[in-house]
Amino acid sequence: MPRPGPDAELRPADLHSSLSDPLLDVMNFLNEVTLRYPEAISFGPGRPYDGFFEVDRIGGYLDTYTRHLEQDLGRSPEEVRTALFQYGRTKGQIHDLVARTIAHDEGIHTDPAAVVVTVGCQEAMLLVLRALITGPDDVLLVTDPGYVGITGAARLLDAATVPVPEDDTGLDLDALRATVRELRARGKRPRAVYVIPDFANPSGASMPTEKRRALLDLAAAEDLLLLEDNPYGFFSRTGEQRPTLKSLDTRHRVIYFGSFAKTCFPGARVGYVIADQPVIGEHGGRTLLADELSKIKSMVTVNTPAIAQAAIGGMLLEHGCRLRDANKDLIEFYRGTMDALLAALARHLPQDRWQVRWNVPDGGFFLVLTLPFAADNAFLEESARDHGVIWTPMSYFYLGDGGERQLRLSASYLTPERIEEGVRRLAAHIIRRITQGAG
Repeated sequence: MPRPGPDAELRPADLHSSLSDPLLDVMNFLNEVTLRYPEAISFGPGRPYDGFFEVDRIGGYLDTYTRHLEQDLGRSPEEVRTALFQYGRTKGQIHDLVARTIAHDEGIHTDPAAVVVTVGCQEAMLLVLRALITGPDDVLLVTDPGYVGITGAARLLDAATVPVPEDDTGLDLDALRATVRELRARGKRPRAVYVIPDFANPSGASMPTEKRRALLDLAAAEDLLLLEDNPYGFFSRTGEQRPTLKSLDTRHRVIYFGSFAKTCFPGARVGYVIADQPVIGEHGGRTLLADELSKIKSMVTVNTPAIAQAAIGGMLLEHGCRLRDANKDLIEFYRGTMDALLAALARHLPQDRWQVRWNVPDGGFFLVLTLPFAADNAFLEESARDHGVIWTPMSYFYLGDGGERQLRLSASYLTPERIEEGVRRLAAHIIRRITQGAG
C-alpha cells in the first residue's frame, strides 16, 4: 500500500501572478467594508437603482418572447421548447432584436450576424482581448483613471496595458498619439484603445462630438481599434445626446460593447459586443470578428443562458426595441440623483470655504471629489466605522500613481434623501480631518 502523502498546499507562486495583483483585491475590499458596516450609506457601487424593478413582470417578458418565437418567427412548440431550455446558438438568440434596438436608440446600423450576445459586458471584454492580444508585444491602451473591469481582464490574460491620461473631456488625444508612437519606437504593437466616451467610469468625463470624430481619425491614421463601452449613454443630466463612436464609424475601427444591466435589469447578466470587422482568411475567405469571438465563447461560457436572453428579448419587444423611450423615468431619476449629489456637496462642503473641489459631470453615475489629504483605505475605514458612509478611493482606478487625494462618489443607487444624509456625514468627516490638520 502506498504511504499517504501530505495534504496539498499551494503558495502564491503556484498560482497565476494576477491573483497577487492588488487590482484584483479592489472589489473584495469594498464588499468587505460594505458587509462589515451594513448600516452605512454607500456611494461605492455603480449599480442601478432597483426601485423601478417589478418582479411580477418577468413572467410577462418570457410570455412576450415566447409569442415572438411562435407568431413572428413561426417556431413549432418543439422548437420553442428547445429555444428556451437548451444551450442554443453560441453567438446568441436575440441578436436580431439587439441589432434593431441599437439602430433605434443609437443610430448604429449593423448586420445581426456581427452581434455576439454575452454573459454581461465583462465577458465581451474578455473575448475581445483574447482575440486581439496575440503576443507579448501587443499592447492595450486604457484611459487613466480607467475602469477596473478592462484592466483586470487584461491582467488575467497577461495582456500588457499602458495608461493614457484623461483631461476634462475624456481621453487626451495628444497624449494618445505620443504614447502610440513611443510604443512603436520600442518595438511594441498598440492594438486597441479602451474608452467610455459618455460619462466615464470612474471620472464622469464626456467626450464632445468633434473630439469623437478626431479620435476616429487618429485611430485610422495610427491603425488602432477602438473598444467603445457605453453603459451610461442614456443617462444625460443635461438632455444632450451625443453620437456614439460606433455610429460615426465608417471604417470598422470601433468594436462596441453594450449591456442591458443599466437599461433593463442587471440580474439577467446579458450584454453584447458588435464586432463587424472583416477577417480575411489565408485562402481569401472572409468572416467577421464576431464569428471568431464565438469560437472563444464556446470554450468559456458555451452560450449565454437562453432564459436570460428570453427575458431581455421580451423586454425589448414590449418596448418596440426602443429602450431610450422605455427608460424615460429612469433617465429622469438619475438626472435627479446627480443634481441632488451636486447640490448636497455645495451645501455641506462649499468650495469657497474648504479646500475641496469636484467635477460636474454632464450625466452618468459618478463624480470625483478632490481632498487636501489622502483618501486612502484607512480614511475609508474611518468613514464607514465612525460616520456611516462608504465611497471608493480613486487610486483604485489608476494603473500607476494617481488619485491619492481623490474619491469617487456614485449617485446611482441612492434616493435624493439618502444622498443628502450621506453627503452630510461625509462632509462632517472631511471637515473634521481638515480642521484637525489645521490645528
